[in-house]
Amino acid sequence: MRTDKINYYLDIAETVLERGTCLRRNYGAIIVKNDQIISTGYVGAPRGRKNCIDMGVCVRENLKVPRGERYELCRSVHAEQNAIIHASRDDMIGSAMFLVGKDAKTGAYVENASACSLCKRMIINAGIEKIIIRNSKTKYTEINVNDWIVNDESIDGVMGY
Repeated sequence: MRTDKINYYLDIAETVLERGTCLRRNYGAIIVKNDQIISTGYVGAPRGRKNCIDMGVCVRENLKVPRGERYELCRSVHAEQNAIIHASRDDMIGSAMFLVGKDAKTGAYVENASACSLCKRMIINAGIEKIIIRNSKTKYTEINVNDWIVNDESIDGVMGY
């Protein structure tokens, strides 16, 4: 049986996340426009800095910081950010981002995965039109990025996801 196109791209994003270096959760992101992969990204420390997986320590985990909060304490650049950094805005306008997250310890898909508030702002400014997030091997959630503009959680100070 042939894999549908959305799960095909999610499978590729899932392969990308295998390069992630986070001790908590690893994500893989790919940006696609007109059935062409424009860019990929995974979670990892900035170039030249040591990764958490190599150091054996996660500051956010040690401090018991809830997911979706206090990312300024994190050493890593998020998958969404890395994918955006490596693409031109002209290519991203009207594109889709495919995102897959897995727990680094168990390998289970991250439940209710979403972009953090900083990544949401970057996705909006990049001109990306929709985000497709894997929930299970065959199920996913599709988000219209315009909904993040209309329903601006930063006005109410909503934390996490």
